[in-house]
Parts: sequence; C-alpha cells; structure tokens
Amino acid sequence: MTASRPEFDLIIRGAMLFDGGGGVPHHADMAISNGRVARIADKGALEGASAVTVVDGSGHWLMPGLLDIHTHFDLEAEIAPALPEAVRHGSTTVVVANCSLGLAFGNQRIKDQDPIVDCFARVENIPKHILRAVADKAVWQDSGAYLAHLEHLPLGPNLVPLLPHSMLRIEVMGLSDSIRRDPTDAEIARMEALLEKAMEEGYAGFSTDALPFHYLANRPNERSRIPAQYGRFEELKRLTNIVRRHDRLWQATPPKDSPLQVFRTFALSSGRLYGKPLKLTAVAAIDIATNKSIVKLGRFLSRFLNSKLMAGQFRFQALAAPFRVWAEGPLTPLAEEIPSLRRLNEPDLEDRKARSAILRDPQWRKQFKAMWFHGKTGWSLARLKRLLQREDYAISRDLADMVVDRCPVPDWAGESLAEIYDRLMGGKAGRSGKEQQAFDRLAPLVADEADFLIALFEHFDTELYWSMISANRDPKIVRDLVMDQRYCRASTIPVRI
Repeated sequence: MTASRPEFDLIIRGAMLFDGGGGVPHHADMAISNGRVARIADKGALEGASAVTVVDGSGHWLMPGLLDIHTHFDLEAEIAPALPEAVRHGSTTVVVANCSLGLAFGNQRIKDQDPIVDCFARVENIPKHILRAVADKAVWQDSGAYLAHLEHLPLGPNLVPLLPHSMLRIEVMGLSDSIRRDPTDAEIARMEALLEKAMEEGYAGFSTDALPFHYLANRPNERSRIPAQYGRFEELKRLTNIVRRHDRLWQATPPKDSPLQVFRTFALSSGRLYGKPLKLTAVAAIDIATNKSIVKLGRFLSRFLNSKLMAGQFRFQALAAPFRVWAEGPLTPLAEEIPSLRRLNEPDLEDRKARSAILRDPQWRKQFKAMWFHGKTGWSLARLKRLLQREDYAISRDLADMVVDRCPVPDWAGESLAEIYDRLMGGKAGRSGKEQQAFDRLAPLVADEADFLIALFEHFDTELYWSMISANRDPKIVRDLVMDQRYCRASTIPVRI
C-alpha cells in the first residue's frame, strides 16, 4: 500500500499575514504548491491538510518579498551571487545598475583604463581591489551577453538591470573622451541604437546621474566627474525618448545645485510637454538635516509634475529610515560636495601618506578652516541660512552630529566628537591610558574645532570610524514622506521583470 501524496509542498501556519494589497494584517495559514500560493485561509483552517514541509509561523510575519528599487548589487552578484544580505532582509527582487553605473557592457577595459574601478570606487566607496576582481569576471562585451550571463548565475533574489548612462557613454566615446568633450551627432545616434537594443532585449529602463559629487577615482581622472554628468540636456532628451516609447523606467538623480535645471530635467516626465508620460523615479527625497527646504521643494515638484497640467509619472525614492552615513577618517561620500574635503578623497584608500601631506599643507588648512567656520559666527547670508537650516551642504559641520563607531581609543566608541573635544579643551584628564595618550598628542595641535578634526584625521586616518545621520532624523516626517502616495510611492511605477 502506497502512502498518499501530500496535498501541498509547503504549509506555513499561524503567521501574521501581510498580503501586499494594503489589507489589515491578520493571522492566517498559507499553502504553497509548485512555487505558487495555492491557498490562504484563516488560522487553523489548514490544520488537517498535509504538506511535504510544515512551518510554524507563530510570532512571525509572512509577507510578499520586498522589491529593493535602488541597489548596486550587480557588483556583489559577481562575487557572491546568492546575495545573502539582501535575501536575509526579505528582498526577493533587486534593481541594479542605478546612478548611471553598471556592468551591461562588461569591464570596458582598454589599455590602462579600468572604467569599473574608476567609476565605482568613490561613488560607492568600494575598495579598488574588490572592483578589480569584479572587472576580471566581467568578460562579456554586449548588453545581451550580460543578460545571458545573469541567467547562468546562481542568484538569490531576482536581478532587474537598468542600462547605465555612464557606461553607455564610455562604450561609444571611450572613457577619456566621455568626460572631456561633447559627443558628435553620430555618437549620440550610436547611444540611441544601443539603448534601443537594450530595451528590446528586456532591460527595465535607463539610469542617469547628475549629483555634483560623484567623481572618478583613477589618475588622471580623479578631479573629473563620472561620464553621465557631462551629458547635456539634448542628449538626455533623445535617450529618454527611447525609454518613453518603450514604456520603461528612467532612474535619475537631480542636479541639486541648480533648481531650474532640476525642473527642466524632471519635466521630461511630462506627457503634456512630450506627448506621452515618462516613468521617472529620482533619488532621493529625504529630509536633509542641514536644509529643511529640500523636502518641501521636492513635494511641490512631484505634485506639480504629476498634476493634470503636466501629466507626468514622477516619484521620488524616499528612504524609510534614518540616513546614517559612515566614514573612515576623512573618507565619506558626503565629503565630495566640499572642495577641501574632496581633496582627501582623491588619494587611494591605502595612501595614508598622500592624505597626510594634504592635511599638513598650510594652504589646504586655511581653506578647510574657512569652510568649517563659514556662517557660524557674525551676521551674513551664510549665517542666516545656517540659523534657518537652509545650508548648501548635505554634510553637517557640527561635531555633535559626528559619532565615533570605533577607533584606537576604545573609550570614544558611541561618543560624539563634540564630547571628546569638550573634554580635551577643558583640560580634563583622560579616562584611560589610551585616551590620555591621545590627548597628549592632540592638545598641542588644537586651538579650535577645525584643528581638532584635522588632528584626528592625521593621527588616526582610516582607523577612526564615525557616522552621521545627515537626513531623516524625524520619524514623523519620514512616515509622512513614505505614506504620501503623490510624493514617493515609487513602487507604483511598474518595473517589467
């Protein structure tokens, strides 16, 4: 007598079910067969049903897999294709090749140029030896071949690639020319043809970048921005028209230093101006601590572009958590927007000697101190903007916002730099031998806050790990942004998978 075959492959019993449709969560049983949901019933209703595997979901949430709409997991997928961190956090689909950077055309190495390393190292703060390892694996030379390559990787989540603008420019113009001159009309036509080909192959869309602090990393390009930054409006218009025609998605970042340019660029979403709406999702609508006007302007922009007057399909990608950014000594992505701090990001991660030379340069120190104290004293427009939280920088110039994660002085872990500075300047004895040794080294060099930072960066370099919450400090504002469907409901812009 043969045993009866189980009714289902898997039953999960008693979990708190979030169905993804906006309904009220409730405890339920779920049955799965052949990789699909076969039945959902009230808790206990499947008690008598049989399955190959039965899981007790009591005390757990059961929900659809998360769609992570902004990642750079295309790099990690070449080294650890299971992407365990993404899956562990519940992501079952991730969108890759954001911010104009990706692997669609392989490593694009020509002679001594290494575009993957050059483009990603500073934008994403990834060590160059890791990027070289990725580039070594990226041996394809065609957007279609890249999709075929992904089909053979043992991926954990689904990968949804965009076609990246910086890499498209490099493919057509070469890295050097893509950052030093405008493309010819023939070269723009070639870009259009390659983008058209990618759309036909199934790419979900196109990614561009205009944030003015995304810089290349390899000499002699360390003072040049990534290639997408040099694409003029007419080039962007011609390329996004292809995305519009295919009803795909355009992922962009704003040219933040020019409100008029932001509006002109994002108005490409308008169906009223361009005949058909273009699905546009922009990074990142966040409540910036140093400039409280940004979130208001963002809300106005999105509502106007999506109004009947403009008929756009525009959404911001709002982050649903505090935006905490970590730094290794002077190295942080936020530093790229400030010229004096950017200088410290130009040497390789391992080149402490070069950073030390910059930190000791009298002219650089003068520039740094002028930046650090700008608008903090007296009466000026800069002072007024600081008091009103309308500053131009995203990075906070307040030691109280800079919190030590770990460093060679264990006592400092969890403390703000302001607390350490106050003890040092107050002439207090160190709380331990290591802190006292640090105070003895620093005290002769420090007359003010700027001196303190410079001394910390020189003495500890990348051994000083600290972080700062530069945006999304107020949970109520974060919730309002995330729940405002007119503003940031990026998930409602469909992505073809």
